[in-house]
Amino acid sequence: MNPHDAFRAEVEENIDGLAGDADLQALSRVWIREATPYKWTYNFSWFGRPAIQLPNDAWALQELVWSIRPDLIIETGIAHGGSLIYSASLLALLDLCDATEQGEMLDPRKPKRKVLGIDIDIRSHNREAIEAHPLFPRIEMIEGSSITSETISKVKDIASGYKRILVCLDSNHTHDHVLAELEAYAPLVTPGSYCIVFDTLVEDMPERLSADRPWGPGNSPKSAVHAFLKSNASFEIDSRIDKKLLITVAPDGFLKRIA
Repeated sequence: MNPHDAFRAEVEENIDGLAGDADLQALSRVWIREATPYKWTYNFSWFGRPAIQLPNDAWALQELVWSIRPDLIIETGIAHGGSLIYSASLLALLDLCDATEQGEMLDPRKPKRKVLGIDIDIRSHNREAIEAHPLFPRIEMIEGSSITSETISKVKDIASGYKRILVCLDSNHTHDHVLAELEAYAPLVTPGSYCIVFDTLVEDMPERLSADRPWGPGNSPKSAVHAFLKSNASFEIDSRIDKKLLITVAPDGFLKRIA
């Protein structure tokens, strides 16, 4: 076995161990439970914009983007725009790698890959900051509910021009809303790519942590994921991702399209 394969095999053994350590997995949930009241995810930004994500989840997305090499990432939920900027930077690096491999010059004014963000309310100060960012040429935004027929139609029209698509769902976290998003956007995911459903962790947290929200245990992204999978055999949960991350807001939320 060559050194690269040997290292990969060691990593897989490590993940097997993490997945089988119920105490450690539970301890990770306890850590998130205790950090959540302090809004720990607010502490991080990417290229100047607040991202409001756990760093581990951002790292996992980077690994998926490199392996899948999507030319379009669709994101529901924009907030301050940090996630859009993060995804745009990853796609910019993919374009740079492609250009280098092919011996071509990269024109940043004509990006091949793009991020499409959807939000029911893009606040003016956030829109201005996103539009002023150097990576904005890679970003397109739609303001409107992600589950209306009008918005879904716009997204499908844009997606029709791309070959490899990855989807991230991170807007309203109620069961019905996330299930409607899954039914609308999961079919756009190309085989081998992923639909990532964030904040499935809501299902595993105490009700008090979502007392001021319309969602909570039993009415969460995770309950929507499980309902979706009952009638959609084209996707399966890639549980090895959240098991290796330990600290993640998306347990059972990394859905791989297998057909």
